[in-house]
Amino acid sequence: MLGYALRRVVAGAVAIVMLTAVVHGLMAVTPGDPLVALLGPAVRNLPSEHQARLRAEAGLDRPWPQQYAAYIRGAVRGDLGISRRSGRPVSAELRDRLPATIALTGAALPLALALGLMTGVVAATFARSWVDTLLSATIVFASAVPVYWTGLLLLLLFSLALGWLPPSGGGSWRHLILPALTLAIASAAPLARITRSSLLDALAEPHVVVARARGLPPRQVLVRHGLRNALIPVLTVAGIDLGRMLSGAVFVEAVFSWPGVGRSMIDAITARDLPLVQGIVLVGALTVLLISLLVDLAYLRLDPRVRYR
Repeated sequence: MLGYALRRVVAGAVAIVMLTAVVHGLMAVTPGDPLVALLGPAVRNLPSEHQARLRAEAGLDRPWPQQYAAYIRGAVRGDLGISRRSGRPVSAELRDRLPATIALTGAALPLALALGLMTGVVAATFARSWVDTLLSATIVFASAVPVYWTGLLLLLLFSLALGWLPPSGGGSWRHLILPALTLAIASAAPLARITRSSLLDALAEPHVVVARARGLPPRQVLVRHGLRNALIPVLTVAGIDLGRMLSGAVFVEAVFSWPGVGRSMIDAITARDLPLVQGIVLVGALTVLLISLLVDLAYLRLDPRVRYR
């Protein structure tokens, strides 16, 4: 298992290098002058010699491969550069914004797991009945609606129409409810779908049929023999879902003005703040790869038949 983990780490490092290279390249070819994005429109009024000196100090006069190589060398040392928008180190920007995003995803993930598992188990228990049909239609609808549209609907209902919750900001726990619920609804739909499918397959296995024939209580058959065997694909989807939550948090934080990394991502792209964009992408990629590795290793606890070589 240690060899497998080391291979995953190496493959993850290669993936991160490729991902940051793509983002760096896309930002480099974006129309506009990065020096203007860095220092503002007033820089156009400076003499050309002064502009050239500023461009050299910022490393913008070097070819793109050299700029990217310099970024990688700094990232390995923990230096993610200076935000062009705020003038602060990118690491400091992330340190200020990450707690809000962690709180948002940390509140949304358990809620999504609870909603998804409960809906999937109920749909599988009442398979091919009107309950299953209703829940399946709800799952399809929740999967089709974009996350920002769900957020707007919840905002209109609970903030503007009913006035129960604040519409935006991040001042208290009440501000967290709507963004977390928005993310949870979007993530619960695929979890419910895979839970229903996996549980139906598990309940059709021969050993489950034998357990029923022995007269075991239906709840024990469902939980002990069915749900446990159905958790492996559910765990896979949950790990992927966390990556989906991180991407969906960008839109959710924009809708609800939540002061997290997603909101900073939008502002950084608008301002062509390449170091901050790169830092956010790097942290997000590391998080997704780490969660993926932990999910694969968790298979060993759920199913002893799984072996990594």
